[in-house]
Amino acid sequence: MGSTEETVTALAEGFNRSQTAYRVVPRYVGSYQEANNRVLAAISGGSQPVLFQAEISFFPRLVEEAAAIDLSTQMAELPQEFIDDFYPGLWAYGELAGGRYGLPWNSSTPVLFYNATALRQRGAEVPTTWAEFEAAAARLTTRQTQGYIAVADSWTFEMMVLTRGGSIVTAEGRPNFTSPEALEALSMMQRMVQAGHAIPRNLAQATFAQLDFVRTKGMMVFASIANWPDAKRFAVAFDIAAAPVPTGGSRTVPLGGAQLVVLRGAGEAQQRGAVAFWRYLMELENLQTWIEASFYIPLRRSVLPLLEPWYAEDPHRRAALSQLEHAVPRPRVAAYATWQRYLEEAIERAIKGGMAPSEALAEAQRRAEAGLR
Repeated sequence: MGSTEETVTALAEGFNRSQTAYRVVPRYVGSYQEANNRVLAAISGGSQPVLFQAEISFFPRLVEEAAAIDLSTQMAELPQEFIDDFYPGLWAYGELAGGRYGLPWNSSTPVLFYNATALRQRGAEVPTTWAEFEAAAARLTTRQTQGYIAVADSWTFEMMVLTRGGSIVTAEGRPNFTSPEALEALSMMQRMVQAGHAIPRNLAQATFAQLDFVRTKGMMVFASIANWPDAKRFAVAFDIAAAPVPTGGSRTVPLGGAQLVVLRGAGEAQQRGAVAFWRYLMELENLQTWIEASFYIPLRRSVLPLLEPWYAEDPHRRAALSQLEHAVPRPRVAAYATWQRYLEEAIERAIKGGMAPSEALAEAQRRAEAGLR
């Protein structure tokens, strides 16, 4: 969110000027993982903020540990026509354990970012299937560049599994890391690395992965549509473009982003202030400002007419929007906040360490299941 810090500050200042009952002071504390760690420490020490932007795989943990406040009473006051304007899946995300704990704001889907200049020069087509994706990576690989940047990230791995018709967690809420679809996805990643068609990066090297792309060392990478502003800022030597992710028989993709949550300890007035600020963020002109600055997907249908000129400037901006009807929640299991680390370590062992994908995934499965006993 670093690239949109000024926009968030401006929105908070606009809210503060619009009324006199509440004051919002935004604070940027780093990446999702950094923010998660810092808020857990703050909760433990009793110094938590009123409002927190919780990444959606971390959000269920805050609910399970009673760190988030149920806002059902206040949300019951919302007009029905306002609620109906939201895309159902995005509105429902904040409902968990029989209550309303999350307020939607930033949502996304993963997309395929690619070097459009290189694709044109080498006569490669934008891949729409996983077979085409492997072939395109091979075609884009040269002595100086590789076709794909393979990042050991659980979210984009979930996407690879979902688009193959699988799921990383079962309907009963248990880890499903050894499914045929997961094995197929990790085998593809390892195969491409071993063929020299992909640069392997672990999650801690995400910044290096971005540099690989903007320095034209890697030609394709999967990331949130919200990564576009940062990539665009540094991609000066080529045309950057985005496309829907390839399919392996299914078009299902995982939603990304966060929920705004009010943390325990907040008084009733603070809770009302947090909801009032969220209502301000949901005003159409403010949503337009936010989406055009961040590239996140629209939450409300009625903001689309305001965004049409912006989308028309570059149709690739619609890549995430075109997947919205097929987007599903990330695993809504509190333990997944821990399980995904095991999964990411398994991906890294396979693509950087050469471990057999079946062994790496089986180890992650065992570690996740051990926590259930």
